[in-house]
Amino acid sequence: MANSLTLHQKEQFNEILEELGKNLDISETQHNAVAKSYDAVGLHLAKHDSPIGKYDPQILPQGSFMLGTMIQPIHENDDLDIDLVCQLVGKQDYWTQFDLKKAVGDQLKSHGTYSKMIKEPEGRRCWTLVYSETANYHLDILPCIVDSGYRVLLEKAFSNFDQTENEALALRITDTVEDNYKTETNHLNWLKSNPFGYANWFFQQATLDITKAKLITESIKPIPEYSQEKLPLQRIVQILKRHRDMMFDGNEQKPISIIITTLAAKAYKKETNILEGLLNVTAAMKDLVTVQYSPKHNKNIDWIENPINSLENFADKWVEHPERKKNFNNWIDKVQRDIFDAINSNGLHIIRESLEKSLGRNAINATFNNIAEKSRQLTESGKNCIDANIGITSLGAATIKPHTFYGKEDL
Repeated sequence: MANSLTLHQKEQFNEILEELGKNLDISETQHNAVAKSYDAVGLHLAKHDSPIGKYDPQILPQGSFMLGTMIQPIHENDDLDIDLVCQLVGKQDYWTQFDLKKAVGDQLKSHGTYSKMIKEPEGRRCWTLVYSETANYHLDILPCIVDSGYRVLLEKAFSNFDQTENEALALRITDTVEDNYKTETNHLNWLKSNPFGYANWFFQQATLDITKAKLITESIKPIPEYSQEKLPLQRIVQILKRHRDMMFDGNEQKPISIIITTLAAKAYKKETNILEGLLNVTAAMKDLVTVQYSPKHNKNIDWIENPINSLENFADKWVEHPERKKNFNNWIDKVQRDIFDAINSNGLHIIRESLEKSLGRNAINATFNNIAEKSRQLTESGKNCIDANIGITSLGAATIKPHTFYGKEDL
């Protein structure tokens, strides 16, 4: 379908999707408020009189906040879910996962304000701080252990764009459902999680230019700078997650973000045009779901492999919740239909109506209003260019500038 469009029309659709991504993103104000909040939490955890202070606790973003794929919730009063890790370099020899999580929780509770913000009951892995209704976000803080020298290893892996270091970036985390939660004192036997190894892989998939890839070191800074500029893959993931949210509003059996992000990144072929990338990614995502033998289930099951841990299957819950597989397939089909409907529409008004149905009226209104304002400015400067077949003023393809990778929902 995209082949029937002229280059100019593809650029115009790219402009729409780029502007849409900007409107789906959290704002600079939201970004800075979140960063200020978790920086303050980190300072409290690291106070000189804190029982965990000597282990150099550090709060770092993970998940979609780190990947630059976070989006606004579809309902104005819903919270942004900010995923963070609280890294400690070492621990008391006798500490189990229970002791580590309790130590972090106790220090949070020692703060008069944070003690009132902690969500009860405590989470399986995280401590959650719920901010005021006007702030509309909460922080999920995952206690974890790293070994001495981890920070240097992390920076080296990202600065060199080195995938061979990914396994070494794994964290040892707390998880209340683990059999050894209250017994195992050797953290090397605790459950592993590897958000930074995953991020390193994702950025390799996303990056168009190796010289820009080196800038991903910015993504592991405790307080990342806000950037509105994104790579095409980041925009594609944002748009797919928004479509998912619109289709499955309130349905807990919706396709999860880690599956969307992983399959999109695996399918992405460095397209610079967001429309072309979106079409190619959605055409390939189903085929990237394989079938593999599961020792846990003693049978072949659908498998979406974690790219940095071949033993982890992101689709493992499909066995006990078969409706999730059905919903995933139905969602992919609908994404493709909705994209084709927009492509085959003639005229700005029809395109706008088509996109509103699948991506939300407010986001699409803001997108087209912003494009109209840019059009007005170009008209005044004598640089306007209108394609009569599509009816959209083109500003050309969006330029991808060197940038940091922060943005904004869960992975």
